[in-house]
Amino acid sequence: MTAKATRTTLPRVWTLAWPLILSNVTVPLLGLVDTAVMGHLPASEYLGAVTLGATLFSFLYWGFGFLRMGTTGFAAQAHGRRDADALRLLLAQALCLAGGIGVALILSHPVVVPAGLAVLDGSERVTALADTYARWRIASAPAVLANYVLIGWFLGLGRSRVTLALMLVNNLTNIVLDLWLVVGLGWTVAGVALASVIADYLTLAVGMTFALGTLSRLGGHLHWRRLLAPARYARLLHVNGALFVRTLCLLFAMAFFHAQGARLGDEILAANAVLMQFVLLTSYALDGFAHAAEALVGRAVGRGGRRHLSAVVHAATIWSLAAAASASLGFALAGEWIIAQLTDIENVRMLASTYLPWLVVMPLVAVWSYLLDGMFIGATRARPMRDTMILAVLVVYLPAWYLASPLGNHGLWLAFTAFTAARSASLALVFRRCGYGASWLPRGAAGGRRTATASATA
Repeated sequence: MTAKATRTTLPRVWTLAWPLILSNVTVPLLGLVDTAVMGHLPASEYLGAVTLGATLFSFLYWGFGFLRMGTTGFAAQAHGRRDADALRLLLAQALCLAGGIGVALILSHPVVVPAGLAVLDGSERVTALADTYARWRIASAPAVLANYVLIGWFLGLGRSRVTLALMLVNNLTNIVLDLWLVVGLGWTVAGVALASVIADYLTLAVGMTFALGTLSRLGGHLHWRRLLAPARYARLLHVNGALFVRTLCLLFAMAFFHAQGARLGDEILAANAVLMQFVLLTSYALDGFAHAAEALVGRAVGRGGRRHLSAVVHAATIWSLAAAASASLGFALAGEWIIAQLTDIENVRMLASTYLPWLVVMPLVAVWSYLLDGMFIGATRARPMRDTMILAVLVVYLPAWYLASPLGNHGLWLAFTAFTAARSASLALVFRRCGYGASWLPRGAAGGRRTATASATA
């Protein structure tokens, strides 16, 4: 691998990443509008109900985020091979899988929704309003999951600007409908939910229009026998199953953090919620470069080019480290100012400032987990992602929290930082053992036969 190859790849990583970073930034904008609209209604229960319902669906839908991640890797590899038939089949299979899961969620909502709201444990009035929100919102399940597939497929093709367009369509439509249905027509929580449902289906329609146009340019044919053959779904389900377990573990880790913070008191819970916005800010940039790595690593694996793969790894690492270092420096210099913009409550500000050093360190610890996740997703090597996540939760996170619990909230942040470091270190170890990605390439393409260790690890 030459320095020249890395230099020529650096702009390609940025070209893919910047629309993804920008699309990530649009997500909190919708949350701010939802909060502002509901916050101006006469009773606080409306805001609480939407917050409760939105939390439920964030966990419920993102539990199936593997539909995005798994699709990206397979699409990138097929694109690298210039296999238009495989791209068509993948899109059709993944959309069928998303539709089936979405319909199953709608049919099971009489059980799933009450159970989820019971776990969130709101007041009786808030829970009743959240139930109204949820019974409208569940109708969007097939569209939300299909949109995951479309975004993953376009990422695999390197069409990050299309994903930005889809996010803008979804969020801007949602905002306009929020204002019309809630402020204009007075539909309260049902209006917020219906706005999301309409926005999701409109995004699906726009996404399918883009997809059909892309397929017409790619050519190829969809083989219906392959689409209907259960055996053809085996590899897709194998990868997605591992990603599903990995996502559940991550959701558990986040829920556990918030639950333990709540046990330390309302002000600690509020301070941690403010500081978690720093984690989200970091993720906007790091996710963008990780998604770019997914597409470019997958394409390199599909082509079987070791030099190209090595250049992608180096370029994505440079961009990710630059973003992480910038975030750490920004938090160190402006962290207290950011906290002041997020809350007016003096005690919460003071507490958040006390624990701010953990957030200064966090980007430099977390960058490797974001970056390596992207590389493993691009290579469709989901098993190491699942196994290292389970290891980080069970062997590091929970024991570290137990041992550090006498330190209070410092102990909780210590455990969360150790969990993040364990994810990064264990994925890095696997990546090193598989020859820095060389064993992901077809036999012979990586400059020799795979070793037994590398094959087993990958």
